[in-house]
Amino acid sequence: MRISVILSTYNQPDWLEKVLWGYALQTHADFELVVADDGSGPATRERIARFEAESERRVLHVWQEDDGFQKTRILNKAIVACGGDYLIFSDGDCIPRGDFVAVHAAHARPGRFLSGGYFKLPLATSQAITREDIRTGDAFRPAWLRAHGLPFTPKIAKLAARGAGARFLNAVTTTKPTWNGHNASGWKADLVAANGFDERMQYGGEDRELGERLWNAGLKSTQIRYSAVCVHLDHGRGYVRPEMIARNDAIRAETRRLRRTRTPFGIVKDGPVPA
Repeated sequence: MRISVILSTYNQPDWLEKVLWGYALQTHADFELVVADDGSGPATRERIARFEAESERRVLHVWQEDDGFQKTRILNKAIVACGGDYLIFSDGDCIPRGDFVAVHAAHARPGRFLSGGYFKLPLATSQAITREDIRTGDAFRPAWLRAHGLPFTPKIAKLAARGAGARFLNAVTTTKPTWNGHNASGWKADLVAANGFDERMQYGGEDRELGERLWNAGLKSTQIRYSAVCVHLDHGRGYVRPEMIARNDAIRAETRRLRRTRTPFGIVKDGPVPA
């Protein structure tokens, strides 16, 4: 199968550069790397160009004009533009461990999508991570992270688990295997059948709503949160507004109530998208 990795970003070139190096250092290297850019300025384009020159990896940079938080819109454009049969989604602030793509590829099955998580880092730890720390794997080791500002938390088990231990934790976790935009994957054909993301939605559950439509269509989901590991770099969320979340909650409730499998406000527009 042909794999495309789609990373969403907006004006975070420092974080995006670290994430891109995480993908350049994957054990499973045969995939297309796509940046879904929701209107970033020139600095992001410059960092991508520098990464391409230094890594000798091509990046498909899908960009749109800045029009506020329009992640769903740019992700739909990336779905259309990418060449993969199987699509892995994450964010430009989530550095993948070296086996991240390999884990998604190994668990891909027809009629299913995969649900992963992330491990959140504080700002000081996020800033401390270098390309070398990503290459050596230190950026994912609990002891190194603790030495660079990470307070102790039981959630550190996400990073410590491997092999059978990770599979056991995936099986017993009470967290539902939802579609999580920072760590999820599925077949392009299934996403296109669902008409992609609902472009009426901004921040707050917009990823989950897609997963709910996939469930309504009969797809199953597999939990890989302890196997497909990425660390989330800290940043503010000045774009979040209560009205966004309330609107998204209403759309999700309607999707569940009507058991919708396809949105009319996605890749193909079946009706006018409200302003």
